Amino acid sequence: MLIVHKYGGTSVGNLERIENVASRVAKAKREGNDLVVVVSAMSGETNKLISYAEHFSAIPSKREMDMLLSSGERVTASLLAIALQSMGIDAIAMSGRQAGIKTNDNHTYARIESIDPTAMQNEIAKGKVVVVAGFQGITEEGNATTLGRGGSDLSAVAIAGALNADACEIYSDVDGIYTTDPRIEPKAKKMDFISYDEMLELASLGAKVLQNRSVELAKKLNVKIIAKSSFSDAEGTVIGEESKDMEAVLVSGIALDRNQARVTIRDVVDRPGVAAEIFTKLADEHINVDMIIQNASVDHGTTNLGFTLAQSDINRAKAVIEGFDHDIGSMDFDDSVCKVSVVGVGMKSHAGVAATAFKAMAKENINIEMISTSEIKVSMIIAEKYAELAVRTLHSTYGLDK
Repeated sequence: MLIVHKYGGTSVGNLERIENVASRVAKAKREGNDLVVVVSAMSGETNKLISYAEHFSAIPSKREMDMLLSSGERVTASLLAIALQSMGIDAIAMSGRQAGIKTNDNHTYARIESIDPTAMQNEIAKGKVVVVAGFQGITEEGNATTLGRGGSDLSAVAIAGALNADACEIYSDVDGIYTTDPRIEPKAKKMDFISYDEMLELASLGAKVLQNRSVELAKKLNVKIIAKSSFSDAEGTVIGEESKDMEAVLVSGIALDRNQARVTIRDVVDRPGVAAEIFTKLADEHINVDMIIQNASVDHGTTNLGFTLAQSDINRAKAVIEGFDHDIGSMDFDDSVCKVSVVGVGMKSHAGVAATAFKAMAKENINIEMISTSEIKVSMIIAEKYAELAVRTLHSTYGLDK
């Protein structure tokens, strides 16, 4: 079998943990598997490098930041290859460029455009374990790029797709995907299987195990992902294609995202195109807007507009909105909110899922400020102080603790 392993920052957080990963990889190799291993930077390394750059500049060049930050993964890849060699396993470390990963030139948040797997295939054919520095690639012009936070997951899935691997095993400090965060609800259960769509919703809604871009790419390339722990031999959770019998399961999980803020713009001039102008300007600043609510226009020709975004984007959003001072009356920012979501493919064939959630929240006197729904999810913005109560309530309401 050809298997891609990916190890996150906590899994390679120090030399002892890198040695532990090497032992795990060596065992899989000795069992007869061909292996490509994608690694993140050691835990805390990326933040340390960022702090170095910010010592000299509050807004460092994105190109130079990519040169700087991509070094962290190369250090880990080299150390792991050396550790494997010390165990008698033939291994070779590769940067993103050496692995053939081509990206666009959107520095610090690049997208993979293509992968030429020839170099990796040649080394695999020689019996070597290929250790690839994740999170990075190279532009057509030869500049180093990085893929954004969680980009090593994306690297692993893309490489698995390019190599037509049998599986992509994502290793972290948790042993799979749970029905909700076990730190909030100790009764949370580990799932044996979850569909791409459900995992994509959970990842985008605050679940931290997998990066949502990587799940989206896995679905596109039909790469089977297995989420496992690098600190145990537990089976993990398989993420793959949805099957018909999955619709019997009404709800699969409850997600919580605390990194939320609500923006309210009052007395917006109600003219054609004003919303488009506001959200285009926000998009130009790479500010992702989530839920949007616009009230019906009142008699004097104005309306109120509300939306949510990440807390970290509040100041940039404020600067953008202030540029529309001639079109708005006032604005308000609330970062004491969170988003709790109910996810499950069974919603497609069952009515009343949202109503059940709303009743459960009302019973606990939790006010719902905003609502967003899709075919397989219901998301609610509530006061952050009710976050954990809401998660436990919904988890119990849908029987996920049984």
